[in-house]
Amino acid sequence: MDNKLVLIVIAILLAPLAVFLKKGAGKDLVINLILCLFFYFPAVLHALWVVTQ
Repeated sequence: MDNKLVLIVIAILLAPLAVFLKKGAGKDLVINLILCLFFYFPAVLHALWVVTQ
């Protein structure tokens, strides 16, 4: 999935899903899931960073 606008919207709504769609199941997804467990806002920032890379 390469449409950045769709990935940005998904990153805001469901951060781990956006990371999974962009990078697959790997270290970025694990980092995002851990961030999502603590607070949702850092997970959104991380997802936006991964999506826009």
